[in-house]
Amino acid sequence: MKTFIAGHEARTTNDALELALGTPLALWLGEDDETEQEHAARLDAARDILADDPELFDRVTAFAAGLIDVTPIRRPTRTRRTTNRRPGVVSSGVAA
Repeated sequence: MKTFIAGHEARTTNDALELALGTPLALWLGEDDETEQEHAARLDAARDILADDPELFDRVTAFAAGLIDVTPIRRPTRTRRTTNRRPGVVSSGVAA
């Protein structure tokens, strides 16, 4: 199955996200070795992009949610343990 966004093929989830955002993921996620100045510049650019397109966050969130297979996990039911206690034995296992 091929996924195309705005006429471009998305081969990976990262490709799909970058095409949906219209920006590299590094702009939003940062780089491991970025300096404080690079970090500040990146955040400024991200703020400008969101200011120009305030609905971008909601569109990308909806798109990302569609990429994730969310299957509810059933919570295990608690079963009550029954122990066969002998008379004269307390719960710590020490004779009374």
